[in-house]
Amino acid sequence: MINLTKGQSINLKKEAPGGLQRVHLGLGWDVAKPKGLFGRFAAPESIDLDASAALFDAQGNHTDTVWFRQLQSKDGSIKHSGDNLTGAGDGDDEVITVDLSRIPGSVHQIVLAVSSFRGQNFAKVENAFCRVVNADNKQEVARYNLSATGNHTSVIIGKLQLVSGEWTFKALGEMTNGRTIQDIASDIRRVL
Repeated sequence: MINLTKGQSINLKKEAPGGLQRVHLGLGWDVAKPKGLFGRFAAPESIDLDASAALFDAQGNHTDTVWFRQLQSKDGSIKHSGDNLTGAGDGDDEVITVDLSRIPGSVHQIVLAVSSFRGQNFAKVENAFCRVVNADNKQEVARYNLSATGNHTSVIIGKLQLVSGEWTFKALGEMTNGRTIQDIASDIRRVL
């Protein structure tokens, strides 16, 4: 398993015998514990983070979006596990599954983002991460810890992209502000 740093890429073909065909992009987070004298008596609030994926062609034209309002790409190659409204529990809170063998030839980039739907900032989030998992054997291939807390309400986590005909995952960690993937569309364009 590889611990990714911002800007680092991995080639998905080289991460499994015969290359990865299906990947889970798992997102997990915890609610930050309240701080201060009275913090230990306060109940932590729930945080509704939403994982989303935006698809782009070779020219950078947006072709589709998978998010809590559309849980599957139009062609069925990308599926969202559904909306987790709290971040409670261990492991992945939301998962986007990508069947690389079924991605249309016109799609060259898939940008993964997470947004705070209620507008709570990432100062209220801890232990946030994105995992790249082989969907066929459930083996974790790479992990990217989103340790940057702050006043931002969205993070462009990373992107799957075709490089010389092979799919790679690149960790981005770009902080931005918006409650949905639609709100951060112009920020996503900057990372294409």
